[in-house]
Amino acid sequence: MPALLEFEEAAMFSAEIQCMFLVTGATGGLGRRIVRQLREQNLPVRAFVRLNARYSELEQRGAEIFVGNLLNDRDIEKACRGVRVVISAHGANATGEGDAQSIDYRANIELIDQAKAQGAEHFVFTSVLGADRGYEDAPVFKAKREVEKYLQQQADGLGYTILRPSGFASNLLPLAERFRQTGIYLLIGEPQNRTSIVSTDDLARIAVASASLDAARNRVFNIGGPEALSRDQIPKIFGRIFNREPIIINPPLLLFDGLRGAVGLVSPSVSESLGTLRALLANEYLVTPAEVALLETTFGFQPESLEHFLRRCLGI
Repeated sequence: MPALLEFEEAAMFSAEIQCMFLVTGATGGLGRRIVRQLREQNLPVRAFVRLNARYSELEQRGAEIFVGNLLNDRDIEKACRGVRVVISAHGANATGEGDAQSIDYRANIELIDQAKAQGAEHFVFTSVLGADRGYEDAPVFKAKREVEKYLQQQADGLGYTILRPSGFASNLLPLAERFRQTGIYLLIGEPQNRTSIVSTDDLARIAVASASLDAARNRVFNIGGPEALSRDQIPKIFGRIFNREPIIINPPLLLFDGLRGAVGLVSPSVSESLGTLRALLANEYLVTPAEVALLETTFGFQPESLEHFLRRCLGI
């Protein structure tokens, strides 16, 4: 009988290991939400975190904490052991270390190689809307696109889902809190440029579901919210939420370019990294109604509006 119990316990342990999820960027705005949703479904998840990150919430939710560095290949190899699904939710800005070359490109290539080598079944990659537009001066966009192409080449041995989200709604929460205090909103560049801002909780839900849906296997999804918002509509939404008239400060993109040029004289690498921000400020990031309908059909829910997301997260 004891031997039988040992066998059953070993089998249960093996089954748990086989369905293990690995989430990189687990303490970021997206990664933290992915871990929460996995644990709410009682799914085992290994959260890849840095030692100086705030990860106690993830641990309390039952996530396995893996402390490591995405710049270290050995750490990536160890983190991928026994993993069935990898969800890449990290980025150079979120990690606070490295750059687009090392974090957005090389670390993801190593993750893909290790996932495939260790028998993982699926890789969910968080790219960016517009990665395929060929922005030469935007390192993160270029890195994401090269990872997309590499991942698609591995489809014979590793299933994938590539998510190309527009701007994260959660990135606006600090701006909303600042607006609550001051009523001021800084809008650099063209106010009429539009974007389909995505609820970060919706994106996390899609990332988790992508691992088990046949309809999401080996697919690329452009992901955004239900509205095409001009950039000057965002402070108006803030104004409605906090019941105050927004004070919009709108410097031209030309001023940003001048400051970037001055920074380049002192630190060319920082100036280069600002190319990604410029691409974000200068262009529109929209999903079409057909793409929104595809998301609803594939993942079975209607996307959340920006105002609803903000009111929910701010408790208003």
